Amino acid sequence: QVQLVESGGGLVQAGGSLRLSCAASGRRIFSINAMGWYRQAPGKQRELVATITSGGMTNYADSVKGRFTISRDNAKNTVYLQMNSLKPEDTAVYLCNAQAAFDYWGQGTQVTVSS
Repeated sequence: QVQLVESGGGLVQAGGSLRLSCAASGRRIFSINAMGWYRQAPGKQRELVATITSGGMTNYADSVKGRFTISRDNAKNTVYLQMNSLKPEDTAVYLCNAQAAFDYWGQGTQVTVSS
């Protein structure tokens, strides 16, 4: 199994920055391919924010390109999301995802951006 623990969410003013972390653990972490971040705002569907493969290839939602950066420390089994120039529309619960034989999800961390 794989366990994912997110941290780093909080309340920030528009234009500010936050850094999210997601640490993976468990017997099957060796089988993880891509990791990523998704978000879900109230009343909206879950949407992809950014993903990164074990080889470092990244993919971003158009809405965050140029503002968010995903990175990965394979030695620490941790993925990060640096979020800059935050906007109120970035407010959501951010969930960490790990893709292996199954999809694994963290519990989520709240990000709130005030205007």
